[in-house]
Amino acid sequence: MVHVIVTGGSSGIGLAVARCYLQRGATVTLVGRDPGRLTGARYRLCDETGCSQERIHLGQADVADEIQLESVIAAAEAKHGACDILVASAGVVAPAEFHLQEAQDFRRQIDTNLVGAVNAVRAVYGGMKARGHGKILVVSSGAALIGIFGYAAYCASKSALMAFVEALRLEATAHGIDVSICFPPDTDTPQLAAELQVRPAQAAAMMKAGGAWTAEAVASRIVRALDRNERTVYFTTTIFLLGRFGSVVRPFVYWWFERKRIRLR
Repeated sequence: MVHVIVTGGSSGIGLAVARCYLQRGATVTLVGRDPGRLTGARYRLCDETGCSQERIHLGQADVADEIQLESVIAAAEAKHGACDILVASAGVVAPAEFHLQEAQDFRRQIDTNLVGAVNAVRAVYGGMKARGHGKILVVSSGAALIGIFGYAAYCASKSALMAFVEALRLEATAHGIDVSICFPPDTDTPQLAAELQVRPAQAAAMMKAGGAWTAEAVASRIVRALDRNERTVYFTTTIFLLGRFGSVVRPFVYWWFERKRIRLR
């Protein structure tokens, strides 16, 4: 039976990815910080998919804590077999202008979004390399492809994932490991609902054109990409253009935003 490990699996995109794989008959490990949310996610998934609780393993860990995360994933593999697919979906966002943001809030986004993804990959990579196969997908963001007002920490953490994945892929391919990255737009999740309460008006003006996808739609696209061994997944035309032609597109976006910013004043 396929064993899928999903960080950030108790809600949002991670939960929706877990649902997709449970519907296919896989065993899924959900990794998250909050034990109550993890338990609630398992009950919800069992109710929605009809699967047994035994097919959903819960691992309580902060992805930024390498030792804790490694222990949780090792326990999951010992119980349910080696990880075949890792989806590194855990992430946080706390928008604020740089000069107003507390240093710990900036660092928390780097630690969770970047270091947390690296920790998750490290926990499964050695086993995949030894077996000669495995799939890894890292969830980045459309915000990785362009600077956004009030999102210095988030953009930095998510864009760094691109370089990590591209470099790792050069090493991993020779060992039969597929490494992918995806760039979702705003996604209708509890995290987005909280984020919108503090999103700066300048950022809202820049981002509202894309609209929000459902977590289910994003998850479905992620699973399809893993099926096809797609290396990079874009979700909208704008994100595709930024990803493929960013050096050409970004100056026009910034010019448009500056005009918007002046009007907002």
